[in-house]
Amino acid sequence: MDDDIEALASARDLLSAAGYAVTEALNGGRALQKIKANPPHVLITDILMPDGDGIELIAAVRRAYPAIGIIAVTEHRLLGALDLLDLASRLGAAATLEKPLAADRLLAHVAGLTGSQAQRARPND
Repeated sequence: MDDDIEALASARDLLSAAGYAVTEALNGGRALQKIKANPPHVLITDILMPDGDGIELIAAVRRAYPAIGIIAVTEHRLLGALDLLDLASRLGAAATLEKPLAADRLLAHVAGLTGSQAQRARPND
């Protein structure tokens, strides 16, 4: 999930090329709808967005779907004195990354959370 269409497309293309099925959402509300309809193995979410932030999404997904691996990403790690990636980790994100995303690091985290190089059998990863 990301409100930045270019970042969303870049991650989608990278993950799709690696064999992962990908579903996109531009905001937290839409992401929750998609997760409820078909829970993914992994959720990759931006933290700061205008329509429902990733922190709220991480907390909601962790409560309702504890088996989903969460990767939190942000372009701005610090919000004043608050470290957003640290907060995401404390709320249950298995991994955190700063933007711009390094393709190899993102793929390594996704592979680690899915237990393989690519999960082709389930959509929404």
